[in-house]
Amino acid sequence: MSNKLVEVKNLKQYFHTGGTFLKPIYVKAVDDVSFYIERGETLGLVGESGCGKTTVGRTILRLYEPTAGKILYDGKDITNVDMLPYRRKMQIVFQDPYASLDPRMTVGDIIGEAIDIHKLAQSKKDRQDIIISMLQRVGLNSEHANRYPHEFSGGQRQRIGIARALAVSPEFIVCDEPISALDVSIQAQIVNMFEELQQDLGLTYLFIAHDLSVVKHISRRIGVMYLGKLVELADSNELIFHSAHPYTKSLISAIPIADPKQARASKRIILEGDVPSPVNPPSGCRFRTRCPYATELCAQKEPEFKEISNGHFAACHHLDKVN
Repeated sequence: MSNKLVEVKNLKQYFHTGGTFLKPIYVKAVDDVSFYIERGETLGLVGESGCGKTTVGRTILRLYEPTAGKILYDGKDITNVDMLPYRRKMQIVFQDPYASLDPRMTVGDIIGEAIDIHKLAQSKKDRQDIIISMLQRVGLNSEHANRYPHEFSGGQRQRIGIARALAVSPEFIVCDEPISALDVSIQAQIVNMFEELQQDLGLTYLFIAHDLSVVKHISRRIGVMYLGKLVELADSNELIFHSAHPYTKSLISAIPIADPKQARASKRIILEGDVPSPVNPPSGCRFRTRCPYATELCAQKEPEFKEISNGHFAACHHLDKVN
């Protein structure tokens, strides 16, 4: 049995945004991305807003139908199959705990909905027992089952979202920026809970965030996205201490350092210019318009995403100059 639980090959997700019948206009949100996630590991996915991270996660779950490419789950191609049997195995925790819970449903019904769809409870009592055990697992109690989402804080609502995802005993969870809408004091609690759940239940995560310091803490490997492309992928420590791509180096230089002396000594790499539009991305390398190492070659030819050392992949024409 392969140790790869989830794999995407040449995944593309284009959104039609207008134009004419003969010349339609597309946003290339995800453009030819390939990676895999091993059973029981956490793969972090980082990049600035609008780079396609969330679209990758939703397309893997087929909440968006992929434009091209393959999605494999446990070795089986699920790109064009009925997803209902896989919905039990693959779940998502959404970014916004305020928008992702139905305000007209009680917490018990929100968690119980998936239990009903997949017919996981033998009786009403069994259903109620599962709901209460899910609430307790995420640090809430049985009294919360009869309340409505507006009665909870943001951190508690995110716990309800996690309980809903866990209710069907999934193997794989897409964590779509699950802490970005929460107070900093609550963020650590939620990250720690994700880690405990992974140890207890053997879960596999795709952890999407724009905060590299959080991703570094929770992930075994990290992928970096820029404008719909994966530009670097490596083990967590390898990426932080031996990053190869100029964009990754810029992201890492932005991680806050607690020690004032170290912070003063560290050099912040500030990128020039704005992120280009995904409707009309630059030719060749998409990062070239903001890259200090860009040459004519970067405009003419797209760099290949290739392995530069064991398990470390990067897409850049000038790795020798950057490092």
